[in-house]
Amino acid sequence: MPNIALLNNVEHKDLRVITRRGARYGDRQMAAVTFPAEFRDVQACYPIVFRKTTDGLGFEPVALFGFHEEENLFLDGERWDAAYLPMMVERLPFLIGGSGSELMVHIDLDSPRVSRADGEAVFMPHGGNSDFLERNSSLLLAIHRGLQQTPALLAALLQHELLESFVLDVELNDGSQNRLAGFHTINEDKLAALGADAVAALHRAGHLQAIYMVLASLSNFRLLIDRKNAAHA
Repeated sequence: MPNIALLNNVEHKDLRVITRRGARYGDRQMAAVTFPAEFRDVQACYPIVFRKTTDGLGFEPVALFGFHEEENLFLDGERWDAAYLPMMVERLPFLIGGSGSELMVHIDLDSPRVSRADGEAVFMPHGGNSDFLERNSSLLLAIHRGLQQTPALLAALLQHELLESFVLDVELNDGSQNRLAGFHTINEDKLAALGADAVAALHRAGHLQAIYMVLASLSNFRLLIDRKNAAHA
């Protein structure tokens, strides 16, 4: 259970954050939420798919790291073996919260990344923000703004019935069977059948590029399967 607190330089003056990667720091996760402004970077390394939100009422795009819960095929000891680290992973243990129109940085004090002896200092000795905190504050703001783009993209996908569920069955080199289910992707046939007006509207709204980034990312399933085979070897 997270222990979320508003970050301040009095109670948290000695806090440090461990930036190493690894399962013991919470990186053993199957997926992380992403957003349209990040799709270009994410699609270079990971499949982008859509999953139902926890309330079951909508969808959210995620970068996929494995085929089942608590599997991250990009973890190699204390190294994340990919050229790009998704923002929702990089920002941990920080979160952004609001009070009216003001956005403020929060921290999960129970995160295994939080320490008073190891890692990057959050505050300077005399109370000012460290460069590390400033970088993470900028990262949180980029995430906040990026997530605000997602509802419009999802509304457009649902309007044109472009989301479809899929099941991926994988037989590994050792003969074991693996199935990925419960996710959605872009229906390419319906996308190709859209009329010129609908395509132009998607383009004007900036959604068309995001859609094609999602489709381009699906080639990374082959790389994910290769990683799965290597892990089983």
